[in-house]
Amino acid sequence: MTLQTTLSRSHPARRRAEEVVLRPSLCPHHALIYRSRARSYRELPLRIAELGAMYRSELSGVLGGLTRVRAIQLNDAHIFCTLDQAVDEARAALELIGRAYADLGISAVRHRLSLPGEGGKYVADPELWRRATVLLREVLDGAGVAYEEAAGEAAFYGPKIDVQIADAAGRESTLSTVQIDFHQPERFDLRYVGADGRKHRPVMVHRSVIGSVERAVAHLVEVHGGAFPAWLAPVQLGVLPVGEEQVGRAEELVAAAVEDGLRAEVAGPEEGSLGVRVRASRLVPYLAVMGAREAAAGVVAVRLRDGRRVGELPAAELLGRIRERVAGRGTELWE
Repeated sequence: MTLQTTLSRSHPARRRAEEVVLRPSLCPHHALIYRSRARSYRELPLRIAELGAMYRSELSGVLGGLTRVRAIQLNDAHIFCTLDQAVDEARAALELIGRAYADLGISAVRHRLSLPGEGGKYVADPELWRRATVLLREVLDGAGVAYEEAAGEAAFYGPKIDVQIADAAGRESTLSTVQIDFHQPERFDLRYVGADGRKHRPVMVHRSVIGSVERAVAHLVEVHGGAFPAWLAPVQLGVLPVGEEQVGRAEELVAAAVEDGLRAEVAGPEEGSLGVRVRASRLVPYLAVMGAREAAAGVVAVRLRDGRRVGELPAAELLGRIRERVAGRGTELWE
């Protein structure tokens, strides 16, 4: 599918000059980047990562909110490596997925080794399937991850490790994948020059850490109810001056927070009583309340989103602690 006709109508000068293609996957593009020049074993592993647009002709009956869409922003990477490097690269990808889940505050319900099933939709090369499956089992066993095997869930070109999540209704979907692929390097005639001076075929490891951004966001909203981890929250610090007299100091604190790279806002008295503003800011990880006494002493009364009251802290110390928690990622609000 192309947009050539649309481009030609809106830009007559571009007729027959440009053609925009809606990519159904990112793999071939990255394979062509690899193939754009000669490669040496010294360059491997070569990792190409992209947050790229993908388009799928999904039937209307299977579309659902952000979890299944036609236009996808895919967090995707392809690692071109030697056969000896493939297991380590795939295992590192699986570990990266685990760290991302810990930082996002989400959990996998299970890991699945997706294998081919009956039918002709799979590449007909049993030896390539066998080799890739052996390596993926080695990855899972070496990582100590419990997994189930599922026939009929593989990609058309090879087996894959699927990291499964579940929504509130218990419906499973795949968020992250790791694949070892012998087929596409052969199909695109990818080569590298080895230490022996001869040409060899690389292995292609597919790594999708959080998969579709749309699906990941939908899952995060559902799991956290909008109360995202501090590093991910749209507003990380809310400053609540008790009266008009403290608004100036509150704005100074917000300016200092923004300069430190934090996302902060003032919720002033014009927005209602202090109680109303605290309730309206219930999704904000950190609240700094500033009354006349606090403003005079150069401190703020700190409240956490989970209901804890930390007490009074100097503004600079509060910003330092928030910066530390944000930089460390994860879901803990306070030590």
